Amino acid sequence: MTDSAIASAATSETNGAAMDRRRKLLRIFAITVIVVAAMWGIWYFLTQAGRVHTDNAYVGADIAVVTPLISGPVKEVHVGGTQQVKKGDILVVLDDADARVDLANAEALLRQAQQRFRQTKANNNSLSARLSARGSDTTQARARLSVAQADFEKARAAFARREALAPSGAVSAEELTTARVAFQQARAALEQAQAGLSGAEATRASAVGDLASNEALTAGVTESTAPDVAAAQARLAQAQLNLERTVIRAPIAGVVTNRQVQVGQRVQAGTPIMTLVPLDAVFVDANFKESQLKNVKPGQPVELTSDFYGSGVVFHGTVKGLAGGTGAAFALIPAQNATGNWVKVVQRLPVRVRLDPADVKAHPLRVGLTMDAIIDTRD
Repeated sequence: MTDSAIASAATSETNGAAMDRRRKLLRIFAITVIVVAAMWGIWYFLTQAGRVHTDNAYVGADIAVVTPLISGPVKEVHVGGTQQVKKGDILVVLDDADARVDLANAEALLRQAQQRFRQTKANNNSLSARLSARGSDTTQARARLSVAQADFEKARAAFARREALAPSGAVSAEELTTARVAFQQARAALEQAQAGLSGAEATRASAVGDLASNEALTAGVTESTAPDVAAAQARLAQAQLNLERTVIRAPIAGVVTNRQVQVGQRVQAGTPIMTLVPLDAVFVDANFKESQLKNVKPGQPVELTSDFYGSGVVFHGTVKGLAGGTGAAFALIPAQNATGNWVKVVQRLPVRVRLDPADVKAHPLRVGLTMDAIIDTRD
C-alpha cells in the first residue's frame, strides 16, 4: 500500500470519528433541549399555567377630603403635609367669636320662649277668673232686667188705669202726667237693662274665646315640648354644633396630603382644605386586558411587587371584585365606536385587589404607586 493510500485511509478514519463525535454531541444537545423543554413545560404547567399578569396596576385608597362645615377665619393649623394623624386629632381651629355670640343669642331666645310659655300658662288662671267674673256680671244683668221688667209692667198698668179714668174726671191731669212719666222711665230702664244684659253676655263670650285661645296654646304640651320652646332649643343645638365645628378634627387616621389652608385665611363651608390618606387601608386596582379575565374570580390569590421596594418584596392579596365597566366607558369623552374608521382596541377592566394588612404594615405603600400583579386563577 502506498503512502498516499495510507494517508487517505487515515483521513477517512479521522473524518468518520469526527462525524461520529458530532452526531453524538448533536444527540446529546437534542436530548438536553428536549429535557429542558419538558422540564420547563412541567414547571410552567405546575407553577405558571392559569396565572395572569399585568404591570398596569396602581395603589389606591378611600381617602378623606377634609372640609369645614361652617365658614370663618382660620385661627390655628395643627398639622403639616406628610404628617401622620390619628382619628379625632385636631387639624384646624377656626375663630369661634361669632359662634359664641350666636350661642349666647340662642340661649337668650330659649329663655324668652320658656318665659312666654310660662306666662301663657299663667294666663289661664287669670282668664278663668275673668270668665267667672263675667258670668257674675251676666247674672246681675239678668236680675236687673227682671226688676226693670217688673217695674215696667207695674208702671204700664198704673198708667193704663189712670188713662182710662181720666175722661170721667176721677184722675187729675197732674196724676195722669205723673203716671205717664213713670211709665216712660220704666220703659227706658227696661231697655237699659236689656242692653246691659246683651253687653254682659258679649263680654262673657269674649272671655270664653280668650280662655279657649290661651288654653289651645298650652293644651297637651309641656314647657319642653311647646313649639316655640322646641324651636328655640333647636336653634340652641345648632349654635352649639356650630361652635363645636370651629374645631376641625381628623375623620380617619392617615397621612396629611395636599394641605391648602393657612392661618388667617377665611375658609368657606364645603371648601377642601386638606386630604387624609389611610395608609393602613390601601388597595390595588389592577387593569387587566379583557382577554385575561375569563377565569378571574373574587377570592383568588394575587402576588404583587412594587417599583418602590423592588422585586425582593412581594405583597400578597386576594381579588375583591371586578369593576362594573372599563375606563373608557366612564371617560369624560367616551370613545365613538360607531365611526367608520373604527379600530378594535382590547379594553382593560379594573380588578380590585385587597392587600394583606401584615404586608402593608411591614412595607407601607403610597397612593398612586405602580405595581405588578399576578393573579392565580387555578382552583
